[in-house]
Amino acid sequence: MDGIVQDITVGTKRGSDELLSACATNGPFIMSNSAPSANGNDSKKFKAENRTSGILPSRVIHIRKLPNDVTEAEVISLGLPFGKVTNLLMLKGKNQAFIEMNTEEAANTMVSYYSTVTPYLRSHPIYIQYSNHKELKTDNSPNQARAQAALQAVNAVQTANMAIAGSGVSDSAAGLAGQSPVLRIIVENLFYPVTLDVLHQIFSKFGTVLKIITFTKNNQFQALLQYADGSSAQHAKLALDGQNIYNACCTLRIDFSKLTSLNVKYNNDKSRDYTRPDLPSGDNQPTLDQTMAAAFGLSVPGVHGALAPLGMPSAAAAAAAAASRIGIPGFASAANAVLLVSNLNPERVTPQCLFILFGVYGDVQRVKILFNKKENALVQMFDCTQAQLAMSHLNGQRLHGKAMRVTMSKHQTVQLPREGQEDQGLTKDYSSSPLHRFKKPGSKNFQNIFPPSATLHLSNIPPSITEEDLKLLFSSTTGMVKAFKFFQKDRKMALIQMSSVEEAIQALIDLHNHDLGENHHLRVSFSKSTI
Repeated sequence: MDGIVQDITVGTKRGSDELLSACATNGPFIMSNSAPSANGNDSKKFKAENRTSGILPSRVIHIRKLPNDVTEAEVISLGLPFGKVTNLLMLKGKNQAFIEMNTEEAANTMVSYYSTVTPYLRSHPIYIQYSNHKELKTDNSPNQARAQAALQAVNAVQTANMAIAGSGVSDSAAGLAGQSPVLRIIVENLFYPVTLDVLHQIFSKFGTVLKIITFTKNNQFQALLQYADGSSAQHAKLALDGQNIYNACCTLRIDFSKLTSLNVKYNNDKSRDYTRPDLPSGDNQPTLDQTMAAAFGLSVPGVHGALAPLGMPSAAAAAAAAASRIGIPGFASAANAVLLVSNLNPERVTPQCLFILFGVYGDVQRVKILFNKKENALVQMFDCTQAQLAMSHLNGQRLHGKAMRVTMSKHQTVQLPREGQEDQGLTKDYSSSPLHRFKKPGSKNFQNIFPPSATLHLSNIPPSITEEDLKLLFSSTTGMVKAFKFFQKDRKMALIQMSSVEEAIQALIDLHNHDLGENHHLRVSFSKSTI
């Protein structure tokens, strides 16, 4: 872009001659500039002052890198949360625009907010900076007619006393895109905690997130999320509805809310207004970490980030993992995929039993029982989200009469023994195993992951096998069968209930992939149903 300073830092100032020459192709207009032109060293000094002192040069905001198909209404929506937009200049040939706020305080709040949160329009990041022009004036030339018409439409319905510091988007913002800017989000299959920061990272890809409120209703984790405009909310809903944050779990169900603005009282782990950093934390309010800990049966002290010592990733790591899962560029998970399993029964534990059990929650790559400490083992999952899933479900479960402890390992990978090294078969590589449950994209196994339970789901049962055959098989190897039921519409599947969760775990380990004849191998998994 000729005549444009390629410095996207908020506070960058462009010379008035550059600005005028860049805009000349878009029709006649007049800009009132009472600030002196800054070039060379003066420009650098000015930029440094802006960054450190927050001096606001004017009410005019310069917006760059706009997508080609952006609308005037979408550009206006960037300023609406912070105050009244009094003027607009669209420079579509340059993919730029200028908006003028009604006060310098409104412009200052807007620039301060977008300096910490990158705004998006139509899934494209855009850049916002101060202009060195004090006032923006345009005429009614044809190429500016649409911009002025859009601005007049907004002003016709915008409340005159709209809060300057971003008290929320008015109803006009929803009208611009025909939809509410507030989304209602339900997270299903919540096998791993979803934090407010995770939601912000994911949804910021599609627009400027202003506010988030999280809560639990009907035993479901839910959130209300407010964008700066209805168009961003619409794009996010289309892209994210039905997506999993983590592999096989934490499924997003998204609808438009009837609300057009959220009222956030506290900035903490359960709610946040990103336009109001001055809000109190509400120290008497339970944090999201505490809420999630209670939901997952964990005991943690009442401090921020208290889940981390239990092996959970920090909020930043969780957000990065989620962003990577959804496909947000620039983020990658720093969490580990190797689990340390301790308090095992050294007389009975084998790599194969750990492979089968942990394989319920992901594709196990390698298992290593420690040579000198056989009550401990390392289990390497396919990725960190599968490791977190396995840890959250299997930690504390009883195996071979002992309660397992499952935590994240300090190791990044499980090393295979060197050639000639004594190992006694304690290390196994399962990376090419045909028993992986999740190797097929879109497999139904992703939607049927449940915590260990006394009821097991059986499938791939041949027609010749009877109820008595299966009850005898399970009772002779692992314990007592309390109930059994074939699926009414499909006798290839059944539910079987053992007398305890521990017996069901052992039955799954012993009988998953058991040969029933007729080229049928039994498939066993945990069920959420009861008989």
